[in-house]
Amino acid sequence: MDTVSRRKFLKLTSGAAIVGATSNLLSLDQIAEAAINRALAPDTPILVVVTLYGGNDGLNTVIPFKDPIYFSSRPEISYKAETMLPLDADLALNPSMTGIKMLWDLGKVAIIRGVGYPKPDLSHFSSMAKWQTASPDRHINSGWLGRWLDSQSEDPMLAISLGSVLPPMLAGTKLSGSALPLGGLVIPRGALATQCIQLSKSARADSKLMAAAATSMRNLFNLSTSITPILKSPAPVAPDLPTVNGGNAGGDSNLTQQLDVVAKLIAAGSPTKVWSVSLGGFDTHANEANAQAELLGVVSQSLARFMNQLKSTTRLNDVTVMVYSEFGRRVKGNASQGTDHGTAGPMFVIGEKIKGGFYGDQPSLSKLVNGDLAVTTDFRDVYATVLESILKSPAEQTLGKWAGRTNFLTSA
Repeated sequence: MDTVSRRKFLKLTSGAAIVGATSNLLSLDQIAEAAINRALAPDTPILVVVTLYGGNDGLNTVIPFKDPIYFSSRPEISYKAETMLPLDADLALNPSMTGIKMLWDLGKVAIIRGVGYPKPDLSHFSSMAKWQTASPDRHINSGWLGRWLDSQSEDPMLAISLGSVLPPMLAGTKLSGSALPLGGLVIPRGALATQCIQLSKSARADSKLMAAAATSMRNLFNLSTSITPILKSPAPVAPDLPTVNGGNAGGDSNLTQQLDVVAKLIAAGSPTKVWSVSLGGFDTHANEANAQAELLGVVSQSLARFMNQLKSTTRLNDVTVMVYSEFGRRVKGNASQGTDHGTAGPMFVIGEKIKGGFYGDQPSLSKLVNGDLAVTTDFRDVYATVLESILKSPAEQTLGKWAGRTNFLTSA
């Protein structure tokens, strides 16, 4: 390719390069190196964060089915006891959560009860900001996992969110995670591809900048060759993947798609320690019993499928999944057969190294705080444990001198 044409190429792409630097986007060289040359070291812990946007109703998720106040407070949106999935003598899962119930029976699920923060905020935006920054008392501009990233060596592959928008929790003051759109890589085709391949060839007359541009273009096509088959192939499936209780049965969902991609990239050795996925729709002000059950079924089936996919890889013991929402719902049902914004709710932590069971006190339905469930566990207790025991980092550098912990991990 002649140097004049290559100079035109550099002129056209230099603006994008500058934007990428200021926006902390992944460079082609970094992605290619990570995907092709450096797999995550064996036995490295991996955290998958699942955000349920909208405020999931915890009282219809983990149900106190022996408490008559539950039924009298929400007669039109409570479930019949015989349809629930009992966890112990007092609590049961939503009838749609068969996949998580299966994992619970295997001892792989910790349910942390009554999770929230002091002086709860009932605004979606404000409450989610508190959860994602881990700062319920004052406004700050960095996410809790973003501050963890600030303490690590710079690596744009270290934390990845599925979707086109980076969640605030992955934004640090110096470093940030990366976003991976579900559409994946878009590689030029046809005549444009032929021209780009020509541009990617090295030439003796190239300056350092021209050579770097050619290398970037060449790596893009190399990366496409290596990664596209991974993303197009079926996600790994263990031979014993159940087909009735949430495995391959049922329709696909956006969360399922996200977790399938994560499973594939974990299996391929992506050097990523934190993944972020999400599902919206939990703002159930009306017709909650049906709407929430459908959503919880998606969450339950997707997570059961994901964990079973990992069985056919070497990474099953490395992965821990954490599920949360910005707040729970009011105890009393509203006139639209739904619930309004509330406070405390359960968190789920799932994995092979989880000590299955309940953690934190179950909020009492007879001792409400302004009609809402009392917060019995601060979410920073969970975050601190995740930082220290999963990400192997001091909690203090992210959460300050926070003393609380939730011991839901095995010692092995």
